[in-house]
Amino acid sequence: MKDIQASKIQEVIKDLCIQSNLHLPQDVEDALCCAYDAETFPRAKEVLGISKENLQIAKDKCMPICQDTGATCVYAEIGQDVHIVGDFEKAIQDGVVAGYTEGFLRKSIAADPIRRGNTGDNTPAFITTKIVPGDSLKLTVVPKGCGSENMSRLVMLTPGDGVDGVVQFVMDTVIKAGSNPCPPIVVGVGIGGTFDKVAWLAKKALMRPLNEKNPDPYYAELEEKLLKKINKTGIGPAGLGGKTTCLGVAIETMPTHVAGLPVAVNVSCHVTRRASIVL
Repeated sequence: MKDIQASKIQEVIKDLCIQSNLHLPQDVEDALCCAYDAETFPRAKEVLGISKENLQIAKDKCMPICQDTGATCVYAEIGQDVHIVGDFEKAIQDGVVAGYTEGFLRKSIAADPIRRGNTGDNTPAFITTKIVPGDSLKLTVVPKGCGSENMSRLVMLTPGDGVDGVVQFVMDTVIKAGSNPCPPIVVGVGIGGTFDKVAWLAKKALMRPLNEKNPDPYYAELEEKLLKKINKTGIGPAGLGGKTTCLGVAIETMPTHVAGLPVAVNVSCHVTRRASIVL
């Protein structure tokens, strides 16, 4: 049994909140640079160039990549041989408070979904846990801005809709989103499970590095097909046209009921942020 102090969890969550908002993951930055090199439409290339410049300014001046520093989504893979000494959830929430305060990050959480108000410290974080074999704890912080989150959708298709129905729903979602999610976008697609699980699959898909394809060749091919179709829409960077509407598509699946075909699309902007650590 491995002991991990709650105070250590609080400290690393603080650091991950700051790190994830100041530095884009290397795979996303690489995809953006490749898109810039390949783009031939002048306005699109200019927008991608500005995005690249923004990333460098954020690094050089230790400033957030985007003014929307997001809702703080925290994913914890907890080894079954780990013993957390102290209050696990409080440690995460306190870490978020410290990260968003010390990092001078915008606090974006409404205290009530209808009556609004602001919690003032970007809590609560939205925590998902999974028990896994081993004696390590992996923590991932994913700040999710709402400009892209608002463009996400879920549908309960029927088995008869098949893969064509899935493709149509993804394309309808992207086209309806248009310029709103600050393209070029990253698209996470969840297929299967239940109403609640399919949304999680779509968000989980966004956590996969863009240079990693689905291990199932069938879904890897579907990811590539969707990416090509999305980039043929001509929406382009900032919605100004061009061939770079999407940097990557990731699909996550799980078994589902014989009568169901749930599909969720979680849209992310080109600032698809995440940072992880293993304790």
